[in-house]
Amino acid sequence: MDSSKSRYTAPGGELDIDMRDWRVHVKHEGRQRIVNKITETLNGCLPLSSDEGLLELKNIATRFEEKIYVSATTQSDYLRKISSKILTLEKKAEK
Repeated sequence: MDSSKSRYTAPGGELDIDMRDWRVHVKHEGRQRIVNKITETLNGCLPLSSDEGLLELKNIATRFEEKIYVSATTQSDYLRKISSKILTLEKKAEK
Protein backbone atom coordinates (compact mmCIF):
# COMPACT_ATOMS: atom_id res chain seq x y z
CA MET A 1 0.00 0.00 0.00
CA ASP A 2 1.35 3.41 -0.97
CA SER A 3 0.97 5.64 2.08
CA SER A 4 2.13 8.75 0.19
CA LYS A 5 -1.44 9.31 -1.02
CA SER A 6 -2.79 9.55 2.51
CA ARG A 7 0.02 11.68 3.94
CA TYR A 8 0.73 15.35 3.42
CA THR A 9 4.16 16.88 3.73
CA ALA A 10 4.36 20.65 3.62
CA PRO A 11 7.07 22.36 1.58
CA GLY A 12 10.26 21.98 3.57
CA GLY A 13 9.13 18.61 4.92
CA GLU A 14 8.26 19.88 8.40
CA LEU A 15 4.67 18.65 8.45
CA ASP A 16 3.44 15.08 8.10
CA ILE A 17 -0.31 14.70 8.58
CA ASP A 18 -2.46 11.63 8.08
CA MET A 19 -5.11 12.98 5.68
CA ARG A 20 -7.51 10.19 6.68
CA ASP A 21 -7.84 11.77 10.14
CA TRP A 22 -11.00 13.91 10.11
CA ARG A 23 -9.40 16.40 12.51
CA VAL A 24 -7.12 17.85 9.82
CA HIS A 25 -10.23 19.27 8.14
CA VAL A 26 -11.62 21.05 11.21
CA LYS A 27 -10.67 24.71 11.47
CA HIS A 28 -9.80 26.39 14.75
CA GLU A 29 -12.53 29.00 14.15
CA GLY A 30 -15.17 26.29 13.97
CA ARG A 31 -14.02 24.74 17.21
CA GLN A 32 -13.97 28.18 18.84
CA ARG A 33 -17.58 28.79 17.77
CA ILE A 34 -18.54 25.49 19.40
CA VAL A 35 -16.72 26.44 22.62
CA ASN A 36 -18.56 29.78 22.59
CA LYS A 37 -21.92 28.02 22.15
CA ILE A 38 -21.15 25.63 25.01
CA THR A 39 -20.10 28.60 27.18
CA GLU A 40 -23.33 30.44 26.33
CA THR A 41 -25.37 27.35 27.15
CA LEU A 42 -23.55 26.82 30.45
CA ASN A 43 -24.16 30.46 31.32
CA GLY A 44 -27.88 29.82 30.79
CA CYS A 45 -27.72 26.96 33.31
CA LEU A 46 -25.43 28.70 35.79
CA PRO A 47 -25.80 32.42 35.18
CA LEU A 48 -22.65 34.18 36.32
CA SER A 49 -21.99 37.87 35.97
CA SER A 50 -18.44 38.19 37.26
CA ASP A 51 -15.51 38.08 34.86
CA GLU A 52 -13.95 35.26 36.89
CA GLY A 53 -17.13 33.20 36.68
CA LEU A 54 -17.43 33.68 32.93
CA LEU A 55 -13.77 32.78 32.47
CA GLU A 56 -14.31 29.59 34.48
CA LEU A 57 -17.31 28.66 32.30
CA LYS A 58 -15.19 29.22 29.18
CA ASN A 59 -12.44 27.00 30.64
CA ILE A 60 -14.99 24.27 31.38
CA ALA A 61 -16.40 24.55 27.85
CA THR A 62 -12.90 24.42 26.34
CA ARG A 63 -11.95 21.30 28.31
CA PHE A 64 -15.23 19.61 27.42
CA GLU A 65 -14.87 20.39 23.71
CA GLU A 66 -11.28 19.12 23.73
CA LYS A 67 -12.35 15.88 25.42
CA ILE A 68 -15.02 15.27 22.78
CA TYR A 69 -12.68 16.31 19.95
CA VAL A 70 -10.03 13.81 21.04
CA SER A 71 -12.44 10.93 21.68
CA ALA A 72 -14.64 11.30 18.58
CA THR A 73 -14.00 8.89 15.75
CA THR A 74 -15.45 11.04 12.96
CA GLN A 75 -16.52 14.62 12.47
CA SER A 76 -20.17 13.59 12.58
CA ASP A 77 -19.52 11.69 15.83
CA TYR A 78 -17.92 14.87 17.24
CA LEU A 79 -20.84 17.07 16.18
CA ARG A 80 -23.41 14.54 17.43
CA LYS A 81 -21.81 14.35 20.88
CA ILE A 82 -21.48 18.13 21.14
CA SER A 83 -25.08 18.69 19.99
CA SER A 84 -26.40 16.10 22.39
CA LYS A 85 -24.65 17.71 25.34
CA ILE A 86 -25.82 21.21 24.38
CA LEU A 87 -29.43 19.98 24.09
CA THR A 88 -29.17 18.32 27.50
CA LEU A 89 -27.83 21.54 29.04
CA GLU A 90 -30.56 23.62 27.38
CA LYS A 91 -33.26 21.33 28.76
CA LYS A 92 -31.77 21.70 32.26
CA ALA A 93 -31.73 25.48 31.86
CA GLU A 94 -35.46 25.47 31.01
CA LYS A 95 -36.40 23.81 34.32
